[in-house]
Amino acid sequence: MTAPKRHYARPLDLKRGRVDMNHGAGGRLSMQLIEEVFVSAFDNPFLRQGNDAASMPIPAGARLVMATDAHVISPLFFPGGDIGCLAVHGTLNDVAMLGATPLYLSASFILEEGLLLSDLKRIVVSMGHAAQEAGVPIVTGDTKVVEQGKGDGVFITTTGVGVVPDGQSIGGACARPGDVVLLSGTIGDHGVAVLSLRASLEFETTIESDTAALHGLVAAMLAVAPVGTVHVLRDPTRGGLGTTLNEIARQSGVGMMLEEGAIPILPQVDAACELLGLDPLYIANEGKLVAIVAPEAASAVLSAMRAHPLGRDAACIGSVTEDANSFIQMNTRVGGRRVVDWLSGEPMPRIC
Repeated sequence: MTAPKRHYARPLDLKRGRVDMNHGAGGRLSMQLIEEVFVSAFDNPFLRQGNDAASMPIPAGARLVMATDAHVISPLFFPGGDIGCLAVHGTLNDVAMLGATPLYLSASFILEEGLLLSDLKRIVVSMGHAAQEAGVPIVTGDTKVVEQGKGDGVFITTTGVGVVPDGQSIGGACARPGDVVLLSGTIGDHGVAVLSLRASLEFETTIESDTAALHGLVAAMLAVAPVGTVHVLRDPTRGGLGTTLNEIARQSGVGMMLEEGAIPILPQVDAACELLGLDPLYIANEGKLVAIVAPEAASAVLSAMRAHPLGRDAACIGSVTEDANSFIQMNTRVGGRRVVDWLSGEPMPRIC
């Protein structure tokens, strides 16, 4: 049953008001914040149950997949997105990388005292739009408020639940020698978009974050691939493509040989990385995926990727090799060869 709508003496000042400690105290102001900011943006039948947990149906004949992700990006708003849509997309993609269909999301907010209510509303509305576009409702959540100086505006943790059909097995340990490595598009867009707003790293750029929900692209790929031929799916977020491929190689006990000239990268991203002394292979992405596919299915999967709006720049960038040391090697544009090692250190903190 839907809880009756409460009436307050006056609505929140969503233009000039700020979050204060009373909004996290569990009383009338807490309820008002939830109703006027969160419920209005996330409204759905599960959320309207009004309980501390949501009760949802799960399809029969499927296994559950669950992922959780914390988002602490700075700044909160960046070209092409914000922490709100990023929190939705990041968790949906983690679920989708096991070949699962995302069904539900939860969201937890840690708000800093003094955060503008207008910024909070903007973030929450962005989350609501992202969830609606993805077709995955935010069904439950939580809000806490911390003292000024202890929260950097807002931190968001999202958890996603999805289902994968029985018999389907996609994971980082499933790559095999001879497999083909596919990439859904240009790398480094998100990281450069965020860097463009950092005070000490400002530069002119037209790059926007690639943040996007990838489960539709995954579904299109799996629709053309015989069962068991898509071995690995992974979104190269923090640590970028280079780190992601090293993770997969270690899990599977294989190596890889990449072709640098085949890896798509926008000229603006390439130029920005050169200016900043960064390697685009290690720059974060939020709307790209790597697929490691059996060779007999690679052509069909690549065509399906290119036919989807989120995969139009997809490319075959290499192959899986036998290598007990799990080295990632790359043939460079100038005719040499280099090892693509693990990321060392953190060149770009607070990127997602």
